[in-house]
Amino acid sequence: MALTTVAELRTALGVGTLYTDAVLQSVCDASDNVLLPFLWKNQQYIIAQGNTGTVGTLYFDQPIRDYFYVGQSVTISGAGTKYNGTKTITGVSTRSFTVTTSHTSDNPLHTVEPYGIAAAETYADYTTVPAIQEASLMITIAIWQARQAPSGQGMTVDGFAPSPFTMSNTLLARVRGLLAPYLDPRSMVG
Repeated sequence: MALTTVAELRTALGVGTLYTDAVLQSVCDASDNVLLPFLWKNQQYIIAQGNTGTVGTLYFDQPIRDYFYVGQSVTISGAGTKYNGTKTITGVSTRSFTVTTSHTSDNPLHTVEPYGIAAAETYADYTTVPAIQEASLMITIAIWQARQAPSGQGMTVDGFAPSPFTMSNTLLARVRGLLAPYLDPRSMVG
């Protein structure tokens, strides 16, 4: 999902054809990588896995019966090549579900670090929400400016002093007001 397109960034920066699409796309991708993990999606985090033959079991740190059901298609990522991709759930228990995998040998229960993701059908299209589009564009421009400014840092308007916090946690904090209704409660710890 691309929240800010190359054309939007090119227009906002007023750079015309000075920079290639690939250069601008890398900044748009970086913005998506910053923003998307914080948006609320229909997904749960996989903390462990194991398999017996081609029956793979994925484990979660919270009850999942209300999230997943037998016959549901889910997209699994970050859980290894035998699990990743779109799978159909074949069994559900309180904190795990099973899918068919391409394993050729048994693997005992073991943790998945960093956590994998099991994503069900998405009901929200964040590319159509104006507040998220604006927040994404602001983050994209901030990344671009940090990349292009001397010493990689923006300047303040009153003193022209470098800001050491350009790419710190304040990057997302500057747009949190726009994003507040759409943030995943699990991303707001602390």
